[in-house]
Amino acid sequence: MSNPLTMLGEEELAFRDLVADFAKNEIEPIRAAMDEEQKMRPDLVKKLFGLELMGIEVPEAYGGAGSTFFNAILVIEELSKVDPSVGVLVDVQNTLVDNCLVRWGSEEQKKTFLPQLCKGKVGAYALSEAGSGSDAFALATRATPKDGGYVLNGSKIFITSAQEAELFVVFATVDPAAGYKGITAFIVDRDMPGFTVSKKENKLGIRASSTCELSLADVFVGADRVLGEVGKGYKVAIETLNEGRIGIAAQMLGLAEGALSHALAYAQERKQFGKPIFSFQAVQMRLAECASKIEAARLMTYNAARLKDAGQPFIKEAAMAKYFTSQVAEWVASECLEIFGGYGFTKDYPAEKYFRDSKIGKIYEGTTFMQLQTIAKLL
Repeated sequence: MSNPLTMLGEEELAFRDLVADFAKNEIEPIRAAMDEEQKMRPDLVKKLFGLELMGIEVPEAYGGAGSTFFNAILVIEELSKVDPSVGVLVDVQNTLVDNCLVRWGSEEQKKTFLPQLCKGKVGAYALSEAGSGSDAFALATRATPKDGGYVLNGSKIFITSAQEAELFVVFATVDPAAGYKGITAFIVDRDMPGFTVSKKENKLGIRASSTCELSLADVFVGADRVLGEVGKGYKVAIETLNEGRIGIAAQMLGLAEGALSHALAYAQERKQFGKPIFSFQAVQMRLAECASKIEAARLMTYNAARLKDAGQPFIKEAAMAKYFTSQVAEWVASECLEIFGGYGFTKDYPAEKYFRDSKIGKIYEGTTFMQLQTIAKLL
């Protein structure tokens, strides 16, 4: 009997299968090249918009697909089975940037920016700074009131999708003395004077996903670019990241599933001592343990997503899903690499890429330690 958490309706199944076919046909052939080039192919990004995967939850009135958070999670999972770099591009767009605008944007902001984000503009979420990682609200970027708006000065680091993005949600403080109560979210265009996308990080994994520094030097934004209320940016950030963590869980879930599928196929093809290595009990046990941990990760991720869609409390479950699934992804990717033996250590097979990509799951959108701290507080 199927577990109710993993049962999908007909529409969900059809949507998932559509994305799976797209990933297989459009992403897999260029996966290795994008990883080597450290670049997301622009034509692929256009195709993501064409399939309405960049505005999944956005209401149709604003140009989106008008679908559910759960469907967004399914999309991230399916894309990440093939390439977690593409998965995180879609994840950040949907669970962070779109989500910010839908939940906190004024009606005018929604009408202006959501159609852009759904139809062609990549968005980025600019919170992290050199001095504010896990202590996310120790922001130094300053927003100084001036002439009906604000002047932004400061810098941001580790901003996902910054190379491709044209629209940024930037967090700055209007009053450092007020602590987190001074933090405010702003909508910033890439082409605003003084705004610069600078150093691109040379990363271990998810290399096709751009991660860059941002520089803001006297960037003027009008008061109409404040997202939510002045001084309430901390609330925007916290509540958005709670949902974003489920997206990262889905990315890591897909990564683990992708690694296992390749290891299973290889184990049935690779022969030693005159028979496929899958026939050896030691290999069977390792792959069975991978499959079991993946199923547990799936249950946790889907449960958190279903709770969110149902309007039920989900913060603890989101932290648990992100914590556990990132652990599983790294473990499974390592085990599956070893199934390939020496070939797993080469770029002839995707096992080494899944292994490299897996490490980031424990780090971004809240480290493992921060997830455990959140869980402990809610016990």
